[in-house]
Amino acid sequence: MALDSKDVVKIAHLARLQVAETDLEAYAAELSKILDLVEQMNAVDTSGVEPMAHPLHMAQRMRADAVTETNQREAFQAIAPAVEDGLYLVPKVIE
Repeated sequence: MALDSKDVVKIAHLARLQVAETDLEAYAAELSKILDLVEQMNAVDTSGVEPMAHPLHMAQRMRADAVTETNQREAFQAIAPAVEDGLYLVPKVIE
């Protein structure tokens, strides 16, 4: 896909970027190369390839799902400015 300088101006406007007039042709050529590469990658048959969550084959480190701290709810609520029925009261922020 070939882009021209008008396309670059439109893309720059949408991205809120300022591009000098002298650089428009160079940007058009570089962006066209990128789009050509994307077209090449889309043409590859990946139907038999399993998707990966990470580019490296690594096992996820897991830890036991166990409580590691004691419940300090009463201590924290004792120093809170406003508490009612076990809930923290905060000022209304949305009208």
